[in-house]
Amino acid sequence: MSDAKQTNAGSTETALSVDPWQQLKRFTRARIALGRVGSSLPTKEVLAFGMAHAVARDAVHRALDADALGGTLRAAGFPVCQVHSRAADRATYLLRPDLGRRLDEASLETLDGVRLATPPELLIVVGDGLSSLAVERHALPLLQAIRDAAPTAWRALPVVIARQARVAIGDDIGAALNARLVAMLIGERPGLSSPDSLGIYLTYEPQLGRQDAERNCISNVRPEGLGYADAARKVLWLAREASLLQRSGVMLKDESDMNYSNQVAERLDGVLQGTKPAAVSS
Repeated sequence: MSDAKQTNAGSTETALSVDPWQQLKRFTRARIALGRVGSSLPTKEVLAFGMAHAVARDAVHRALDADALGGTLRAAGFPVCQVHSRAADRATYLLRPDLGRRLDEASLETLDGVRLATPPELLIVVGDGLSSLAVERHALPLLQAIRDAAPTAWRALPVVIARQARVAIGDDIGAALNARLVAMLIGERPGLSSPDSLGIYLTYEPQLGRQDAERNCISNVRPEGLGYADAARKVLWLAREASLLQRSGVMLKDESDMNYSNQVAERLDGVLQGTKPAAVSS
């Protein structure tokens, strides 16, 4: 297959027709303005599509090296334990989403053995989800950004690594450890231009039976999407508000970009230190 044609004089002349929307490509990584050769796509774009599709499939099927990730997080100062869903392997996980939402019996025993003396205000769960690549690349820098921006009382963030995990497994884990809030960091379903996108799901008072409408979602966390510092700021703002208002999900609107977010942070610090919170003006 070729995108060039031979003229009578023997010279090669391109048959590629450039898309007039070409200038818009600088604003997005989506597949737009690809051009055409006759009625077909250029060979370069066909091959790039095939490569992107293969990378996305690999991201879904690739196993998370939980031991290596745990070692990396411990070296960075995070207390870590590992759990597993009821999906015994990757094939089962993909075919039975319900099994990925619950902990297996061994993991419940593990969490019972590491139950904290003081229930955590904010528990972090890192799950492989549908892209272990996203977790391997972005979990550590995102956790460091969250820790750096967190209130003093939240700095010792406990981390649970969950394998073959769906979002709702965070409810099982949070309930087992009596966490007030759980933030689930999980690999999102790969796209053809984003095989390593990380999502964050925040739930107030996690327990079995929580619905998706009771969670706040922050998506596309990666350098090419929402940066680590901005994602950390958003998740901490939502966690502070959820703690103060005692709700999350559709009842908690993300207004982290409003100019009174610093005052909200001061209110939460006051609550955690046992002092009277100051009023916040909009």
